[in-house]
Amino acid sequence: MSDVVAMAGQAYMRQLQAHPLRTKAITSGVLAGCSDAIAQKISGVTSLQRRRLLLIMVLVEQLTASPWNNMMFMMYYGLVVEGRPFSQVKSKLKKDYASVQLTAWKFWPIVSWINYEYMPLQLRVLFHSFVASCWAVFLNLKAARSIATSKKA
Repeated sequence: MSDVVAMAGQAYMRQLQAHPLRTKAITSGVLAGCSDAIAQKISGVTSLQRRRLLLIMVLVEQLTASPWNNMMFMMYYGLVVEGRPFSQVKSKLKKDYASVQLTAWKFWPIVSWINYEYMPLQLRVLFHSFVASCWAVFLNLKAARSIATSKKA
């Protein structure tokens, strides 16, 4: 058991060194969620408090995973699909990333809320994957529109 704990601690420290902001944000969210869940269990309050925990989960997801996913998609699309040099992809990221991320922050929290609150556990991955496919279509259309605009100029 102590080997498992030691390995987990070492893995955590590697992540902390490689990705300090992301690791600290996820750690903070997990600890906040755990402490909230424990406090709810001890106090016996359920319905209203469950929604607070759900809100924390959605916020952590949106502040950690969402920005990375959108940036990686935009970089992949520019470098691999479009075959653009890194300098062009970097300037496109500077131009479009904020708009994409703001749209994601308007869209994905609602999707996450529906997924956690109303989807049966066995359908959550399917629901999220379907919506993610729709999101990928949106990002592809946005990228295609950007290419068409730059060719006209």
